[in-house]
Amino acid sequence: MSKIQMTTPLVEMDGDEMTRIIWRMIKDDLLLPYIDLKTEYYDLGLKHRDETDDQVTIESAEATKKYGVAVKCATITPNLARMDEYDLKKMYKSPNGTIRAALDGTVFRAPILVRGIDPYVRTWKKPITMARHAYGDVYKNTEYRVEGPGRAELVFTDESGRGTRELIHEFEGPGIIQGIHNLDKSIEGFARACFSYALDVKQDLWFSTKDTISKTYDGNFKAIFQRIYDEEYRDKFEAIGKEYFYTLIDDAVARVIRSEGGFVWALKNYDGDVMSDMMATSFGSLAMMTSILVSPDGAFEYEAAHGTVQRHYYKYLKGETTSTNSVATIFAWTGALRKRGELDGIADLVTFADKLDEATIETIESGKMTGDLALITTLPEVTKLDTEGFILAVKETLERKLA
Repeated sequence: MSKIQMTTPLVEMDGDEMTRIIWRMIKDDLLLPYIDLKTEYYDLGLKHRDETDDQVTIESAEATKKYGVAVKCATITPNLARMDEYDLKKMYKSPNGTIRAALDGTVFRAPILVRGIDPYVRTWKKPITMARHAYGDVYKNTEYRVEGPGRAELVFTDESGRGTRELIHEFEGPGIIQGIHNLDKSIEGFARACFSYALDVKQDLWFSTKDTISKTYDGNFKAIFQRIYDEEYRDKFEAIGKEYFYTLIDDAVARVIRSEGGFVWALKNYDGDVMSDMMATSFGSLAMMTSILVSPDGAFEYEAAHGTVQRHYYKYLKGETTSTNSVATIFAWTGALRKRGELDGIADLVTFADKLDEATIETIESGKMTGDLALITTLPEVTKLDTEGFILAVKETLERKLA
């Protein structure tokens, strides 16, 4: 079979640890035999980020704006332990946060549903899509360690040089301060992306923050969502019998648990980070969730919504067998390939992405899966495969479908 030809490159962002190993396996076994793969490659592995003073992360974001479609491997966000382990020059910020800030997009995450992997929440019958704002908040924060007594103030100086000051706290001893911000323009883009996505999938849209406590910051999110809904989207939602509503995040959590699913849940940056991991685990596994960053300018970045699987990587380095779930990373690649095919009018590339998705799900539903799923499946007969064994099993299923 001749390879599928691509006309425009994907932006390929390589990553760290076990997911970097899986990345190579997916390319070697599931992509390169079938596609004349064209990518503009960026190594976002922690060592190379340190060598470039993290400039490579910025360059990868700019390339995503240029080409319109990117696929990203999981990467390390270093803490003090990682700084020592990798002998880093400094404690770099999250590469995901850097890329999301550059693209000013919205992250949409949804579970990958497979027969035999049942949600832990028994009421859930349909997927719940998380819409996460991808700019600002703690991911673009400024922090300060207070060493002793003193006065902390929030100061803003306008263009004329006039300043306003608000007391944060009178410190009587050591403590910490954090400053976060957001932009009306970014929040408006987030709101429009959420409304548009919900209309596309014909689902209700929920939005939740904590405006009773954060009356100005969270209250601004609430007001912007309501204004844009009233001015631009209310008639469109009512025309298809769907609704938008706002509720406090603690009330939303209770409603979500009691629901049957089948809606889009919009959240601020940090709330979306935490809740999407909870959602993925509740539906079965962190490795069973798609993640798409959509920018207001129409750029798309596809990634796995989990970490670098550090524990398995250390086992791999010792030559021990691992059984690491690669489904989310496979779906990141297929999502990017499908979008590239759609934008470039390459039907064969779209069809291939669809068939690889189907082959991955059918392999699991046939009872062949990695260890994390084998522990929770309701299928009666299961074969637990190691990391590469699962990818090769998917390849076998894919070849039958392509034939």
